[in-house]
Amino acid sequence: MILGTRGLDMAVPRIPLAFFGISLGLAGLAGTWLTAAHEGHVPIDVGRALVALAAAVWCVTLVLYLRYAASVRGAFAADMLDSVGSPFGSLAVITPMLLAAQGIAPYAPGAGRIVVDVFIVLTLLVGGWYTGQWIYGPLELDQLHPGYFLPATGGGLVAAFSAVQVGQERVAEVMFGLGIISWVVLGSMILARLFFRPPMPLGLTPTLAIEVVPASMASVACFALNHDRIDRLSAVLAGYCLLMILAQARLLPLFLRLKFTPGFWAFTFSWTTVATTGLHWTSTGHPPGELVLSYLLLAAATALVGAIAVRTLVAIARHRFLPPAAPPPHSP
Repeated sequence: MILGTRGLDMAVPRIPLAFFGISLGLAGLAGTWLTAAHEGHVPIDVGRALVALAAAVWCVTLVLYLRYAASVRGAFAADMLDSVGSPFGSLAVITPMLLAAQGIAPYAPGAGRIVVDVFIVLTLLVGGWYTGQWIYGPLELDQLHPGYFLPATGGGLVAAFSAVQVGQERVAEVMFGLGIISWVVLGSMILARLFFRPPMPLGLTPTLAIEVVPASMASVACFALNHDRIDRLSAVLAGYCLLMILAQARLLPLFLRLKFTPGFWAFTFSWTTVATTGLHWTSTGHPPGELVLSYLLLAAATALVGAIAVRTLVAIARHRFLPPAAPPPHSP
């Protein structure tokens, strides 16, 4: 049989599910700028532009991945069952939920609520599927990495924040509980793997940055639920967030030895949520030097994401960003 479409004869670029983390990182930076704008520190237009950029990157990533999945037989099933990369597939539904809360709900509340609700349902379904798959399928402790936080823990906490933005606080409380309990359960297993088992492969080392996400994203969601008030829960979350930040400082020599890969985007959402949490604390707690601290947090988050974005563009220009092309579908 001879293929009638020339495109199927050509190798198709492989698009890993982790590439959806690029748009999530940009959405995280947008959230940091929007938080600073809400406090009156910066113009809101920068945050809006970052939301639009993140949405465009998500759309491009989705189109490229769907093209790859449609062209390579069994690619989607293999990705969803892969013990290393599959958790990142949840970002395909988590990211647009956050973008809708940031970019649609403030200007079209009805449409924003619909879009957020649709993706909250999808996030819940996807998180349930991943949890069931991990129970059903064979999974070794050494295969765990911090990316396993994303489907249920990350999805639940981002959904909690997003639901507040569209005025659905009861839904937000439900999703907050989902995220927090998933964090407690998964966190103990992931830390046990990191403490007592051999080091992760270098390609997965950037995912260690995700260890700060549960506490920082829970803090952001908590501030949304509390309408920017500091209470006991936000203080408890801040304590664990500080611990994870200090742990990351100890890992800095390990991170500095890494060569740039697309996995560096794991650093972006991780640290932009830390910066956003810090902005909430400075604007609510009013510490000495509040304005200086706010600008330092914003500048650090922007510099980090900007540097990784520049390295990404350079790698794309040098044809070193995409993994090796997938083989064309076999035809007997």
